[in-house]
Amino acid sequence: MRTDCALNIILIGMPGAGKSTVGVLLAKRLGYQFIDTDLLLQTRQQCRLQEIIARVGLKEFKTLEAELLCNLEATHSIIATGGSAVYSDRAMISLKKLGQLVFIDIPLEELLDRVNDMDTRGLVIGPNETYEDLYEERQPLYRKYAEVTISGGGLRVEAVAAAIEQSVCCQADA
Repeated sequence: MRTDCALNIILIGMPGAGKSTVGVLLAKRLGYQFIDTDLLLQTRQQCRLQEIIARVGLKEFKTLEAELLCNLEATHSIIATGGSAVYSDRAMISLKKLGQLVFIDIPLEELLDRVNDMDTRGLVIGPNETYEDLYEERQPLYRKYAEVTISGGGLRVEAVAAAIEQSVCCQADA
């Protein structure tokens, strides 16, 4: 296990940015455990994200997600958050205390190519909103909270994981 990295590395970014896929690879590279907060929420609610949103609505879903993030405890973990985590200032402050926030920044055009399961993915999106609207709304929030930004456009997931490792783990050497 690397000891020169942040206690935890928390991945933020748009749905389709590769947080879960990159997170698993990064956890393997560092000998960390991997936590996907969307999966934790699904397990607690005993249904898929889209079903939770349909059952309780967007506002309550955001509240459930924020509560989960505020109460998360982890060490030596890679944590992939849901794309909507940035809507809660309280949750983001709590996550920042847990580790280093890393924004995986992918251009909109590339995200649109990747995300073709919007109806079943569990997106926190209003009835008249588009994925493009979500992107425009969230980009400033990701940038606000990110301590490290990785430009992942055009990169394979292995390269994104390596870039995060280099950026986060080598900061201790600087």
